[in-house]
Amino acid sequence: MTDGILGKAATMEIPIHGNGEAGQLPEDDGLEQDLQQVMVSGPNLNETSIVSGGYGGSGDGLIPTGSGRHPSHSTSPSGPGDEVARGIAGEKFDIVKKWGINTYKCTKQLLSERFGRGSRTVDLELELQIELLRETKRKYESVLQLGRALTAHLYSLLQTQHALGDAFADLSQKSPELQASPRDPTNFVAKRASLEAVCFDGCFFFGMEGYEEFGYNAETQKLLCKNGETLLGAVNFFVSSINTLVTKTMEDTLMTVKQYEAARLEYDAYRTDLEELSLGPRDAGTRGRLESAQATFQTHRDKYEKLRGDVAIKLKFLEENKIKVMHKQLLLFHNAVSAYFAGNQKQLEQTLQQFNIKLRPPGAEKPSWLEEQ
Repeated sequence: MTDGILGKAATMEIPIHGNGEAGQLPEDDGLEQDLQQVMVSGPNLNETSIVSGGYGGSGDGLIPTGSGRHPSHSTSPSGPGDEVARGIAGEKFDIVKKWGINTYKCTKQLLSERFGRGSRTVDLELELQIELLRETKRKYESVLQLGRALTAHLYSLLQTQHALGDAFADLSQKSPELQASPRDPTNFVAKRASLEAVCFDGCFFFGMEGYEEFGYNAETQKLLCKNGETLLGAVNFFVSSINTLVTKTMEDTLMTVKQYEAARLEYDAYRTDLEELSLGPRDAGTRGRLESAQATFQTHRDKYEKLRGDVAIKLKFLEENKIKVMHKQLLLFHNAVSAYFAGNQKQLEQTLQQFNIKLRPPGAEKPSWLEEQ
């Protein structure tokens, strides 16, 4: 096509008019229109043609290579991926649909119970045990809060005693008028041993003649701090055990109780639905709905019975565990507090050994979980 256009343009005569303007041939008009159309519209890749003849030839030489002006989009057959996607979407829709129906029925049952229009299934013995458990948990939470307060006060007392002992020790070096009397040349180390023996046998008040008053008080505060740290370790162990009992054991049982109560509500909702269908007219459509409601009711009934049994078993085990734990912790608390306020250091240390309580030295890091195993 290019050779034909160039050959024809080479032999073409361009007439010049009197005004100096070039004249235009009819074929030039057609060529200019074709060029303008191509420049404006641009090539259409869907409607391309191959010209087999020269410029100005007939249309028989055009070989179409594309479809029409509006190409038809061919639909490719759906593959296995599309079927899987449709299956997942259908499953999600079914789940949402079932959840909506179940929520509607349970809400309707709950409102009817609140307004006294519906009946509910009640296990009097189990309900009494559940209410007793909730009341016990509230009381144990109060004990736990008081135990934590006692721990904080003991820690504050130990810090104060330690600071007071340091102050007494510092002043003992700067108060020569309160040094030991020259009439009593007894070694201060021997007096400290007697101080420990007397101080922790329950007698805290005796004469200080011939003693270094500030030094004596400093040693007394240090010994009291030592016993206080032992008592604090016992109280911390008591609080930790109560915390585990309340926040782990009791909470786990109450979670099962919540699941049981939700299953009971669903059971009553579908039971009410089944009773309403049973009282209605019997036809072909109602018979199918009644069979479906019967199957759904049986499923929720089995779930309710299973959770009721689980709650009864957990309540029994919880009671046994609570008695065992509290017997040990109350004995520990009594022995430790009694030994501390009686000034019996030996009994206090024996109490910690009896319950396998190990005190960490001040500033020591918490052992890793491998060391605790």
